[in-house]
Amino acid sequence: MGDWAHGLLGCFDDFGTCIIAYVVPCVTFGQNAEAAGTASSCLIGGILFLIPIVNIICWIQTRGAIREQHGIEGSLISDLLAICCCSLCALVQEAQQVKEGGGISRA
Repeated sequence: MGDWAHGLLGCFDDFGTCIIAYVVPCVTFGQNAEAAGTASSCLIGGILFLIPIVNIICWIQTRGAIREQHGIEGSLISDLLAICCCSLCALVQEAQQVKEGGGISRA
């Protein structure tokens, strides 16, 4: 099992993704959900992001799917903590992972 390509606080490793996620997080979420296969399109994923409670459920599924696809260690609890405590950082981390692929940590 590997690690995330970027740490949870590695938001500024990809400044463009960071800005987009902070200004319009629904777009980044939709792209992540589509790439992970948890939403049929970016638009559907973006809309799901705007619905309370549904967004957390979809986000947990999306983050878990990205972890599985890239062989990253983690659990439902670690995903939930990342999403609830540092949501935009988690969103950027997922987007960076989807963009780069692989699960090799940059240390």
